[in-house]
Amino acid sequence: MASSGVRQCIRDATLYLVYLIFVTTLGPLQFGFHLSELNAPQDIITCKKQSVAEDVASQPDAKLPQCIPMSEAQFAALSSMFVVGGLAGALFAGPVSTAYGRLLSMRITSLLFIVGSALETMAATVPIMSIGRFLAGIGAGASTVVVPLYISEVAPPRERGLFGTMTQVMINTGILFTQTLGYYLSRGSLWRIILGVGTGLGLLQGIGLFFVPESPSWMAAHRDAQRAVKTLQRIRGQGHSIAEEIEDWDVSQATPEEQTLLRDPESVSRRGSTTSKASQKSIQHVGFFGVVRDPLYQPAIIAVIGIMFAQQFCGVNSIMMYSVSLLSGVLPMSSSLLTILVSVMNLVATIACAPLADKIGRKACLLLSISGMGSMAFCLALSLRWETKILSAIAVLLFVAFFATGLGPVPFMMASELVGQEAVGATQSWCLASNYVFTYIVAQFFPIVNAWLNQRFGGAGWAYFIFAGFALVSFLFVSWRVPETKGKKDPDEVWGRTRRVD
Repeated sequence: MASSGVRQCIRDATLYLVYLIFVTTLGPLQFGFHLSELNAPQDIITCKKQSVAEDVASQPDAKLPQCIPMSEAQFAALSSMFVVGGLAGALFAGPVSTAYGRLLSMRITSLLFIVGSALETMAATVPIMSIGRFLAGIGAGASTVVVPLYISEVAPPRERGLFGTMTQVMINTGILFTQTLGYYLSRGSLWRIILGVGTGLGLLQGIGLFFVPESPSWMAAHRDAQRAVKTLQRIRGQGHSIAEEIEDWDVSQATPEEQTLLRDPESVSRRGSTTSKASQKSIQHVGFFGVVRDPLYQPAIIAVIGIMFAQQFCGVNSIMMYSVSLLSGVLPMSSSLLTILVSVMNLVATIACAPLADKIGRKACLLLSISGMGSMAFCLALSLRWETKILSAIAVLLFVAFFATGLGPVPFMMASELVGQEAVGATQSWCLASNYVFTYIVAQFFPIVNAWLNQRFGGAGWAYFIFAGFALVSFLFVSWRVPETKGKKDPDEVWGRTRRVD
């Protein structure tokens, strides 16, 4: 089943489309990269190792210190600046990409990655590094809003789910990449090379974006249908009919030669000469707060926030952020290698499960993912309580694998399928803003709650009973309030609304 989906994807994908997906998803890759860049070299950066601190004291004339002394609270604040920047980027990216285009938004994010990474690399003080983390966070938050939108608008309709998973695949690739660098470069001043690689990635994406076109759907919605048609035809290939994809676009001003290229024998009779109301006049875009006030979009906002709640409160970041301390001594390997193993499992599972969203549906993937993570959270709680180390390790790896089947990739693609073009930017901003808020809550309070529960009731693993409970609540929510979007032509069909004929 999965292999046939991949073969179909390969048949429908041109080299140009592959290039577009690769360049644009360098943004999500940098999200994962910056999210984990301080993990492995933390002790080196903060001068916790005595030898490093002595080196700093003995080099007063060095242009850049070998490390930057900081307390646990200062390091926590430094790390959280990325999340704060991500929230700001997610809030502003939707309106900016809707008003000025996906391409300009992605170019701005690449600039933010370059400047932010450069400041981090050259920082000699905590405030300067914090500013760099904040700027990189804005770029990361904006990328996770804009890139899924762009991919959904350039990918072939039948493979949008498969291509949509590339956002999560590249996030996981970024995490694995930076953790691997950290394993080899977390000594002396080499940690600056890890941060400097972020600058190179930003430059690579910035250069690549010079050869990336604007989203055809965005151009069509902003009275540039002829250019949109030419761009879409180039992406699909000259021998591929795009008539069905553009049937709601206003191509009445296209030349006779262009119109001939757009039509196939079956689509001429189907389309006739009609054009949609949305294509005949400039779309009135709905803002960030407008989608909440409008009853037409409220179900979609509730759905995306609920999905993001499930993504975070099923407990994935308790594993991704704290697996080293949680499973210390479980396997005969170092903490850094254990973290890399978890990341490899996440990446492999995400790639392996990529065709599922187009095969069994988005909602089915979410329910499978939530039920699996809930079961594994319950098993992990019991294994930690019973101190069964090998069962704990297996539960963690399966926990991450089930995350990759649905809650990892699906939320990034569904926000663009639940509403129309006029509200997609604002909806995606709500989706990612809630993601950052929930991520911050889990990252900030999981260690506190976990320690309190373990002390209060004795032993370990009590927090995962709570995550299992959240998984049950999330399963019921998705079953009740989240519609299936696979194979649906537009939001009216997704929500079962009767389309108005004007």
